[in-house]
Amino acid sequence: MTPPARPSLGALFACFLRLGAVSFGGGMSAWIRREVVLRRGWLDEGQFLSGLALSQIAPGPNAVNLSIFIGATLRGAAGATVALSGLLAVPVLILLAAGYAYFTLRTMPQGAWFGTLLAGAGAAAIGLNLANGVQLTRRNVRGWAAWGVMAGIAFAIGVLGVPLLIALAVAVPVSLLLTARRAGASE
Repeated sequence: MTPPARPSLGALFACFLRLGAVSFGGGMSAWIRREVVLRRGWLDEGQFLSGLALSQIAPGPNAVNLSIFIGATLRGAAGATVALSGLLAVPVLILLAAGYAYFTLRTMPQGAWFGTLLAGAGAAAIGLNLANGVQLTRRNVRGWAAWGVMAGIAFAIGVLGVPLLIALAVAVPVSLLLTARRAGASE
């Protein structure tokens, strides 16, 4: 299979402008994956997952980090700048308008609907993020060891309230050990 042609800076900007206009919050990585991997084929699943992992451990919002990673991977520094600019253009305008609306409408008696609107948008973002997690899990978690590590991390963080850094400090060496053991057994 031949790799897809490198996108133009205009195509990269247009793609991320659209993504920034239709998605927000935690669900944005799902939209980015859909556009960049599934729809346009600019990156393969492995490249995207590497970028997503790097974006999650780097400081800052995941979607911003991911847009910079994808832009830089596809077109270097100019691509990173264009992808980030496209991603942030519409949200910045919406944020300014929403801020104006919030400070104007919150003092009016009928302004309570604005908080309900924001709560609904948050629920939608959580749903998108959950759907992305389920899809990525089905495609990438293989074998009992991987399922065990994933379940252990989910239980430690979600049920026991273990901080993420501590959970990762335990899970990463365990994962590496299990992967090395599986690779040694297959040789």
